[in-house]
Amino acid sequence: MEVKKLSISWQFLIVLVLILQILSALDFDPYRVLGVSRTASQADIKKAYKKLAREWHPDKNKDPGAEDKFIQISKAYEILSNEEKRSHYDHYGDAEENQGHQKQQREYRFRHFHENFYFDEPFFHFPFNSERRDSIDEKYLLHFSHYVNEVVPDSFKKPYLIKITSDWCFSCIHIEPVWKEVVQELEGLGVGIGVVHAGYERRLAHHLGAHSTPAILGIINGKVSFFHNAVVRENLRQFVESLLPGNLVEKVTSKNYVRFLSGWQQENKPHVLLFDQMPVVPLLYKLTAFAYKDYLSFGYVYVGLRGVEEMTRQYNVNVYTPTILIFKEHIHKPADVIQARGMKKQVIDDFITQNKYLLAARLTSQKLFHELCPVKRSHRQRKYCVVLLTAEATKLSKPFEAFLSFALANTQDTVRFVHVYSSRQQEFANTLLPDSDAFQGKSAVSILERRNTAGRVVYKTLEDPWTGSESDKFILLGYLDQLRKDPALLSSEAVLPDLTDELAPIFLLRWLYSASDYISDSWDGIFHSNWREMMPLLSLVFSALFILFGTVIIQAFSDSNEERESSPPDKEEAHEKTGRTEPSFTKEPSSKIPKKGFVEVTELTDVTYTSNLVRLRPGHMNVVLILSNSTKTSLLQKFALEVYTFTGSSCLHFSFLSLDKHREWLEYLLEFAQDVAPIPNQYDKHFMERDYTGYVLALNGHKKYFCLFKPQKTVEEEEAMGSCSDLDSSLHLGESRGKSSGLGSRPIKGKLSKLSLWMERLLEGSLQRFYIPSWPELD
Repeated sequence: MEVKKLSISWQFLIVLVLILQILSALDFDPYRVLGVSRTASQADIKKAYKKLAREWHPDKNKDPGAEDKFIQISKAYEILSNEEKRSHYDHYGDAEENQGHQKQQREYRFRHFHENFYFDEPFFHFPFNSERRDSIDEKYLLHFSHYVNEVVPDSFKKPYLIKITSDWCFSCIHIEPVWKEVVQELEGLGVGIGVVHAGYERRLAHHLGAHSTPAILGIINGKVSFFHNAVVRENLRQFVESLLPGNLVEKVTSKNYVRFLSGWQQENKPHVLLFDQMPVVPLLYKLTAFAYKDYLSFGYVYVGLRGVEEMTRQYNVNVYTPTILIFKEHIHKPADVIQARGMKKQVIDDFITQNKYLLAARLTSQKLFHELCPVKRSHRQRKYCVVLLTAEATKLSKPFEAFLSFALANTQDTVRFVHVYSSRQQEFANTLLPDSDAFQGKSAVSILERRNTAGRVVYKTLEDPWTGSESDKFILLGYLDQLRKDPALLSSEAVLPDLTDELAPIFLLRWLYSASDYISDSWDGIFHSNWREMMPLLSLVFSALFILFGTVIIQAFSDSNEERESSPPDKEEAHEKTGRTEPSFTKEPSSKIPKKGFVEVTELTDVTYTSNLVRLRPGHMNVVLILSNSTKTSLLQKFALEVYTFTGSSCLHFSFLSLDKHREWLEYLLEFAQDVAPIPNQYDKHFMERDYTGYVLALNGHKKYFCLFKPQKTVEEEEAMGSCSDLDSSLHLGESRGKSSGLGSRPIKGKLSKLSLWMERLLEGSLQRFYIPSWPELD
């Protein structure tokens, strides 16, 4: 029994050791050790290995784990530097061929059994599992960090074609043969390739806007465009070509080639011409133009056009073979030529890289200054810049032509010739020029060497102005020969200011470019992008339209109400005959919001007198409008508009009192407000002509007091608001009650123009109160 327990313990220990070995083997990732991506080139791998080897070499690094780290770095480089071992590692996770083969056999046996358990392999041959697919996808797999840090910046130099795929995707399997063929073709032309597995990289797939598989998209200048056509080779090729800007390559003929080549002075770039028999510009040439658009201008000459023979004879071009010519400052003679059938991308890149700059380029930006005149890194890597400080001119001046011929005759790896327009870079020129009137308005030559990126330089300026004479060339040549032997010749030191960007577009153009890009992106997004992405934008647009149209409709209804209020008197009389008054309310539940300008106004009669006044609850007031039969409609309309904003208070009630029926009751009440509205005696000849229409009483039935509003004078338009403290004591007499009926509705409504202000003071409690001993009967 003990032997059996011991054997079980040994078996468990062996299994544990094997598991630990497997985990340690799986933990070793040569890509992670060297810090490179799975698509890294041999040059990148070698560069990363040298950097890490210098850092972790046991002789230089005293860290206790330096030796183990150095062994891992060496092992990782051994695997990745060998294409065969690297391929085995990418496929099987191990660099050894035999181990990979054994692992493959074990996986095959298990998978074969596992799959035959569910499917009969001869009948169900569907490679849903991503491990069984073509390994071409594994080479281009993208992760989110890799996409953000490498693909997006690199998309400003070349377009990327990316496929979104996933497991259990029938359509993904269907397009694989076409995708493989297109990848092999476009990658050789310089197009970046990427594959995103939506199942494992959901964040990246969502970031790209791909919500279904398969999906194919292109990326250029950091912008994403989706492919929406049938997945065939020609459509994908046209899609990549459509991503490129349309003005990359200019069509050059015998009529415009002089203008095209003469643009080097304004653009500060060499110009490239491709002579070929194809009527359309080759895609490889367009991709090259996009990659080097910041350094060169590209043109294309179709040799089949009439009149091109003159150009081919002038530049000695073989029309039967594709020929690339690079022109710099001299437009009548190319600076370099390459001619070959079936040009490869690498050959063209090497040719373009060697001719990226003019012989004596103009310093137009700080970036160009860094590239042409790099900072000194060591004594063996000295770079000198010979700078011509000259005035700006439309035509080539004699000093510049002499400087250019000198640069052409003295081309060296350690010396770069440049020129600067003193008028455009004044601070830069003043730093290098001595304080002397001898250089005023003349050209000068300085030799400088940059010491750091902060602008510190050592330099020497020629003592005399540069005229381009043979003596000037001889002096400059002597200085350059002496500089090779004695770098101390550059005895002056200075800190140069940053150069202003002369070719940068102005703010308005930048804004227009940004606006056009945004509009084009939005247009493409509306018609082509996934609708999930467009839902927030569409929701915002429809919400804005709903609010806009709602506002218009409300405004239209409010305008119609105002028109009805200002209707002629005959229409008001017609409403009165029908027994309908607009300000009156129908009895509705209090939860409903009343329409604008409509107030519930009840008539104060002997029936409603007790409930609306005498037995009114404490704290409640009844606001009563005094009117006559002839002014009833007009005053009620105006009264409703003035008091509408106060209808939200549940303590206010609104009524009207007919002056024709209850004049004696009103005059009795007004006797207690003699300072406001003195009541004449009955022998006054105007006793029955006294006009009280438009008066408003605020009656407090519980405390037995009232406040009085006296209407504004209609003729003189004076403010005569009837409050309890500052109202005029005089009464306005109408000519007669009969004549008042003939007045227009406008002066009648004007009587209540200040009622809303009086109501505010009523709620504030600042009006004078007139107390009475008891409420009189309303007969």
